[in-house]
Amino acid sequence: MKLQIAFNSANLEQDLEIAQKIAHLADRIEIGPILLSKYGLLAIEKFRAALPNCRLVANSKIIEFGHDLTRLNLEAGADWVTVLAGANKNVIHTTCTIAHQMGKKVLMDLIDARSRGQSALEAKSYGIDAIMFHQPHDDYDEVALTDEWDMVKGNTDLPIFISAQITRATLQAALNLVPYGISIGKAITQAEDPLTEAEYFHQMLKV
Repeated sequence: MKLQIAFNSANLEQDLEIAQKIAHLADRIEIGPILLSKYGLLAIEKFRAALPNCRLVANSKIIEFGHDLTRLNLEAGADWVTVLAGANKNVIHTTCTIAHQMGKKVLMDLIDARSRGQSALEAKSYGIDAIMFHQPHDDYDEVALTDEWDMVKGNTDLPIFISAQITRATLQAALNLVPYGISIGKAITQAEDPLTEAEYFHQMLKV
């Protein structure tokens, strides 16, 4: 099971310092929307310079201007961009087309999907490479997580990541769903000892 570690504070230098200590434990490093909002493409450039061998996911949540935003994020050094499931179909298709032309990939975020099952069903036809099954950061609900998961998983054979405010306490519920990967943010990056936490989650996902 893949581990994606998400960095999403308002302090770029602090996040970079932590990332350099724990990146070897992650399959992917996510640059979150708070970092992107505050620092823009500089955040991607800084992460790429600090972590030249890591796969970087720019959590750009593209909903329009798919052509330009995809190219800008990828040219800055990202390997993946995220596009919102609620975006116009042409935006999603364009995002995928540009990314693939550049040898990069697209992660569809279901956070705003009108129908998660339908979005999962259509994702492959647009060119999506993987899906982020996303519960809002402030709205963790284990029962909803399980119920909605079945609807998404049953409609696609694409790799699915779970992002649902994962902590040590909630990890097992996510593991029970057997996703392709899990995205973990502040449980690692804002921990008193990020390295210890990253090692713990890495071990749990690799068992």
